[in-house]
Amino acid sequence: MLGKTAFASGVVEMLKDDHENVKHLFEKFESADGRGQGMIADRAIAELEIHAELEEQLIYPAIRRAIEDNDMMNEAVEEHHLVHVLIAELKKLKPKDEKFHAKFCVLSELVKHHIEEEEGEMLPEAERQDIDWEALEVAVMKRREALMSKSSEKGRGESKTTGKSSRRT
Repeated sequence: MLGKTAFASGVVEMLKDDHENVKHLFEKFESADGRGQGMIADRAIAELEIHAELEEQLIYPAIRRAIEDNDMMNEAVEEHHLVHVLIAELKKLKPKDEKFHAKFCVLSELVKHHIEEEEGEMLPEAERQDIDWEALEVAVMKRREALMSKSSEKGRGESKTTGKSSRRT
C-alpha cells in the first residue's frame, strides 16, 4: 500500500503542473500579437477556472480541515476571489481593448504571487498532514475530467455556431 506522501504527491504534482502550464501561457502572452494574445488569454482563463474550482471545492477544504492556519487559507481564498474578478472583467473585453493587456498582466502577477505562496507554504504544510490523499486524488481527478469535458464541449459549441472563440479580436 502506498503511503500518504505518495498520494499527496499525486495531488500536489497535478497542482504544480497546472501552475507551470499557466505560467508558460503568461510568458507566451507577452511575446504574442493581438489575436494570439486573445487566444492565449482564453486558454489561460479556461485553465485557471478549472484549477480554481478544484482548489476551492475539493483541495482547500481538505487542507483547511487538516492545518491550523486560517490566515494562510483565508488569504488564498481571497486571492482566488481577485482572480475571479479579473477573469470576469477580462471576459467583457476584447484583446484589442485598451485595458485588456494591463488587466491580463495584473492577473499574471497575482497568479504568480499566489503560486509562490501555495508552493512555498501551503502545499508543504499540507503534505505533512494526515489528509486522506487517496480519496482526495480520486475526487479531484474525477471532477477535473468533468470540468475539462464541459470546457471542451463549450469551446466546440462556440466554434460550430460562430466559427470563433468566445472572445472577439
